[in-house]
Amino acid sequence: MPNSVAYLKKQAYGKTKVRITKVIRHTKNWHDVVELTAQVLLDGKFETSYTEADNSVVVPTDTVKNTLYVLAKKSENVQTIERFGYEIGQHFINRYSHVDDVYIKLIQHRWTRVEIDGQLHPHSFLRDGDETRRVELVVSRDGKVSIESRLKDLLVLKSTGSSFTNFHRCENTTLQDATDRIFSTSVDAKWTYNLEKSKIEEIPFDEIASSVREITLSTFATDDSASVQATMYQMGEKVLGQNVDVSEISYALPNKHYLSVNLKPFNLPNEGKDMNIFQPISDPSGYITATIARR
Repeated sequence: MPNSVAYLKKQAYGKTKVRITKVIRHTKNWHDVVELTAQVLLDGKFETSYTEADNSVVVPTDTVKNTLYVLAKKSENVQTIERFGYEIGQHFINRYSHVDDVYIKLIQHRWTRVEIDGQLHPHSFLRDGDETRRVELVVSRDGKVSIESRLKDLLVLKSTGSSFTNFHRCENTTLQDATDRIFSTSVDAKWTYNLEKSKIEEIPFDEIASSVREITLSTFATDDSASVQATMYQMGEKVLGQNVDVSEISYALPNKHYLSVNLKPFNLPNEGKDMNIFQPISDPSGYITATIARR
């Protein structure tokens, strides 16, 4: 259509919300369970499928879905979603010569082994909250790879050890200094790797993910927080200090507010040292972000 006023600027297609569960049987009774939600999109020489209704170049999205199950069956790396995602990308690049880029998103849902009488059960698990481990990859025919790992929806709260004072004030400020307050947030952390210096096969992705989680939790719990900003910077600084393969980490921390309830009408004290009844407020919410990078 040479006389058309339009052209196809970009495209990608594939399958989303593909749910995969794999049981890994280490022995007859000792199992691990991995549950993933996957999205895979393909980019490449597909223009005629849009502009000329030519389906001959289209790898059906059903094929994409089936491929994910086949690869999950064969792979030894499903538990390490960065490696499994890389395998997915490599497959589509190697199998289809007209695919130039593969965009992969994987979400790993958290199943935690049940503990009974102080012992971990060999094959029983519980869904341990809404927290997820995630990864986004781009695998390209020219050999370029990008990997962004993520920890999302880790809900935390501490009942003291947080303050917010000496902030900027203007004619629209009504907020009062808080020398002691509840600090609660839902952690969203993303980090990338220096793939120019580190080989994908050598990066300890699982250890890094565990380290990010542990550092985030320990810093949250132990820091005498002057602000969300100051605490999140400490988190990122420690992550970079303890994980040489991480090039930068970004945090997004919504400040989930818990407001003191006025109990004066009921002749009950709920201020200062007597304050222990709060109302959780879902919105509006403070929202603090930062990216901490390696020098």
